[in-house]
Amino acid sequence: MVSVSVVIPAKNESDNITSLLDEIDAACASVTDHEVIVVDDGSTDDTAAVVQALIATRPHLRLLRHDRSAGQSAAVHSGVRAASGAIVCTLDGDGQNPPAELPKLFTPLLDPANAATGIIAGQRVGRRDTLSKRLASRFANGIRGWILNDGTRDTGCGLKGFRREAFLALPYFDHMHRYLPALFARDGWQVGHVDVSHRPRGAGRSNYNNLQRGLVGIVDLMGVAWLLRRRKKARPSEATPAEATPPARQTSA
Repeated sequence: MVSVSVVIPAKNESDNITSLLDEIDAACASVTDHEVIVVDDGSTDDTAAVVQALIATRPHLRLLRHDRSAGQSAAVHSGVRAASGAIVCTLDGDGQNPPAELPKLFTPLLDPANAATGIIAGQRVGRRDTLSKRLASRFANGIRGWILNDGTRDTGCGLKGFRREAFLALPYFDHMHRYLPALFARDGWQVGHVDVSHRPRGAGRSNYNNLQRGLVGIVDLMGVAWLLRRRKKARPSEATPAEATPPARQTSA
């Protein structure tokens, strides 16, 4: 068992992954018992080979491989299921999420005083994306926030920290990673938010475009709204055995 597991979904990120792993190790230096899990989501480049070569000198590094590309949520889910840590942090494999922000996610969750908090969601400031992507994201987040009322302005940020068992109790569906704050709140957990920085992609190109995000987002949003309305509202509590009450003594007339 480890305290913190860092899960990285990665597809065709061979030129970014080594420097990203170096930065993660530096950011997690205060947590000596951490692990890093790279989930290769059907890459067609050398991502898996690069990570495999690094494992020999990094015993805390692990590699999972999908036999086909299944998407970011599937990669995150596979990584969380394999994780040993009670606290899991995620960040994108393209290097746009600075690993230096990771302590903002796991530090509050390791504090026993925050036992009721299920997730700490990063929210990007100063985004280093194209104007079209920023505008599309702003529009999508506005619609999502209006319908779900989840108090999150940026659910597309890959930087998130959460409790492993709570995550695995959520209903799984593709693209669920964009709705984690709402899903955690649905299950009764408190949701925390922290501002995080953002930077340009190091190499390669995005695996998504605005049209793809928009088309699947409409269906997903309606599905999540349905899940929130249909949540289980009753919460059980186990009764303790009643104390034995001695029978009333009869008195003679």
